[in-house]
Parts: sequence; structure tokens; C-alpha cells
Amino acid sequence: MSSTTHMHRGSRVTLQAIAAFAWFAMSCAATALDVEGVRFDEQMKVANTQLRLNGAGVRYAAGNLVRAYAAGLYLPTKIARASELRTIHGPKRIQLVMMRDINANDFGRAMMKALRANLSVDEQIRHINGITQMGGIFGVVPQMKKGESITIDSIPGTGVVIYVNGKRTSEVISDEAFFDAMAQIWIGTNPVEPSLKLALLGQTAPKEDAFDRLARY
Repeated sequence: MSSTTHMHRGSRVTLQAIAAFAWFAMSCAATALDVEGVRFDEQMKVANTQLRLNGAGVRYAAGNLVRAYAAGLYLPTKIARASELRTIHGPKRIQLVMMRDINANDFGRAMMKALRANLSVDEQIRHINGITQMGGIFGVVPQMKKGESITIDSIPGTGVVIYVNGKRTSEVISDEAFFDAMAQIWIGTNPVEPSLKLALLGQTAPKEDAFDRLARY
């Protein structure tokens, strides 16, 4: 067999190796979604269940000109409408990553206000224990720094577990339905950020610049 034939075969092997490596690199790159500098894994395991990133986006502040935090919604099954969340069985997760330093008390009050805007009085009474426990978390965490995170998990048979920077901050909230109630802050009828609601539901919001956002206020 000629040396030329060996060279051709060697080239083919090399090209196949390069192509395989390129495919592997692209596959790895596709396992995370970049949201204005914040990366969300496309999949993660919660309570031994593989969850998929349903969507992720940014919550703005100060007249919608300043990035406050990025949020991601993880579910066992993809949804496109907020009403479908209550029909999903299995673990669920909401992950928030701070994009600036935020006073935790102010953040907690804003979440309480958003809850009241999206829950009826009857629903607020039904979830009073969870609301009280959630409020207490921000009383012991004075400030959230840029890059720090809040994770809210719904675990069937256990309840709702809230972590700050990966550490559980309170007792488990036994009211499992409280997760769906909390999610209304971001995907309810009066969400804190309409474009974030669309993003969490896997939809594309119309692109806006700073002047467009300011015009809405």
C-alpha cells in the first residue's frame, strides 16, 4: 500500500476526530443559556428528576432602565401558558441571580407587593403560612450582592424549599401549592415584568431599547 494511501486515510481519521470534537464542543455550549451575561443550565436535577429550562429573562428596575436580576424557570415538561403551571406534576424550580447589589428587605417587600397584586384575598389567606415564612427569609439576609442567587424549589411530598446562595434559609414550607402562588409574581396576570413573563414561558418579547422602556413609565 502506498504512503499516499496512508496519508489519505490518516487525513480522514484526523478530519473525523476534528469533526467529532467540534460537535462535542457545540453540544457542551448548547447546555447553557446566556441571559445578558448570566448563564442558566439547560437542564438540572431536582429531587432525582431531570428538569428542563422552560425559559429565562431579566427583571429591570429604576423605570426599567437598570437590570435587577435574571430569572429562570425549570420544569419537567415545557409549558407556554401560565395556567399550565398548576397542571405540572413533579419538582419545579425558579432560580434568581442578582445582576446588581439589592437590599434584601426592599427585595422582600417588592415580592410581597407582587404577590398581593396577583393573588386574591382568599388565596393570600390560604397561603398565609408560606407568605409569612418567605417574608422572614429577607429579614435575616440584609443584602443580596451581584452574582448571588435565590433558588425556590417545589418538591412533591415535601413542600417548598428556598435557598440563598445554595444554603437553605428557613424551614420547609409544607404548602406545596405555594410554589405556584409564588410563580405568579413573574408569570401571573400582573407580572413584575411583562417581557420577563414571556421569556419564562419560552416566548420572545418584542425588542426594546432604554427609550422604549422609559416610554412605558
